[in-house]
Amino acid sequence: MMERLYQTEPALQTPVYVVDEGALTRNLEILAGVQQRTGCHILLAQKAFSLFYAYPLIARYLAGATASGLYEARLAHEAMPRRENHVFSPAYTAQEMAELVTICDHISFNSLSQLEAHRPCWQGSRASVGLRVNPEHSTQQGHAIYDPCAPGSRLGVRRCDLPDALPAGVEGLHFHTLCEQDAAPLLETFAAFERSFGCFLPQLRWLNLGGGHHITRPGYDLPALEGLLRDIRRRYGLTVYLEPGEAVALNAGTLITTVLDIVYSDMPILILDTSAACHMPDVLEMPYRPPLYGAGGPGEKRVTCRLASRTCLAGDVIGEYSFEEQPRVGDRLVFGDMAIYTMVKNNTFNGMPLPDIAWRHADGRCKVIRRFGYQDFKMRLS
Repeated sequence: MMERLYQTEPALQTPVYVVDEGALTRNLEILAGVQQRTGCHILLAQKAFSLFYAYPLIARYLAGATASGLYEARLAHEAMPRRENHVFSPAYTAQEMAELVTICDHISFNSLSQLEAHRPCWQGSRASVGLRVNPEHSTQQGHAIYDPCAPGSRLGVRRCDLPDALPAGVEGLHFHTLCEQDAAPLLETFAAFERSFGCFLPQLRWLNLGGGHHITRPGYDLPALEGLLRDIRRRYGLTVYLEPGEAVALNAGTLITTVLDIVYSDMPILILDTSAACHMPDVLEMPYRPPLYGAGGPGEKRVTCRLASRTCLAGDVIGEYSFEEQPRVGDRLVFGDMAIYTMVKNNTFNGMPLPDIAWRHADGRCKVIRRFGYQDFKMRLS
């Protein structure tokens, strides 16, 4: 039903991202329930989803947002006022820190040297300061690019590099080790963290368990997560933070594309007006195979086709999908789970136009909230 609805929506030009208010709200209700039952604070990780048109809705459910640098922190400050604003970056410049201490509630540092270099700026400011630590416990399988506990990681301070007492002014610890995972790896990681860093917990005000929690995915073990959060609060009296990005907008967006041509080379190759490299980079980076409405895996249905882009990059291929009937030139295809790590990572390589961004209201009305053009491409470089 959803793909037919989108294909017949006359106001939408392709390619276009469509964010669904109803699906986003369902995710937020799940996250708000976790907050209410455990007393934790859940923050939107803007690195996955920074569609600030949705921030007033998100602010009704979550405690605030977290940033990976100054621009995201500024966006949260402007578009989600009166909610918590946190930031972590592997390094900050002096100019960035001067602004961050005026707009952020929490600032996490990646090293003791960064903590001390910026001490004159943050000490006495409104911000509560923390350190990111490395529990040195990897739970990643197949996604080494997203493993901050891998040997040689630049992310987080190891226990062997910390003194016996935390530096003056440090009020919290932060670790982020998960990627699209359930509660069990978090419980594992917290046990490893507690063995190494537990001696510091009685001195702290807060603990940030990072992101990568797929809380809104069907089948996620909510009781296990909530049991851990309640246990941390009971034993240590800390404010506990989670900062999921994907879980906020998981399965809340689609990318609609049109078939421009069909090339035959061992199999039908559909040339689309969208691009993995430009519009859904995780397809190539992870790699990741996005769901396609009405299609199956290779060989599951009668006709298997390769879906590819019109860029000059030979490897700009989204994947192979099967259909009961082969799509034709002019047909629209609808990729699912296209709200997260898409709009925030897209680019104009080859002069590819950026997709429009549309919002589907809970009542079914759809409106384009951002349309990009030639100037968006041109003005990036001069």
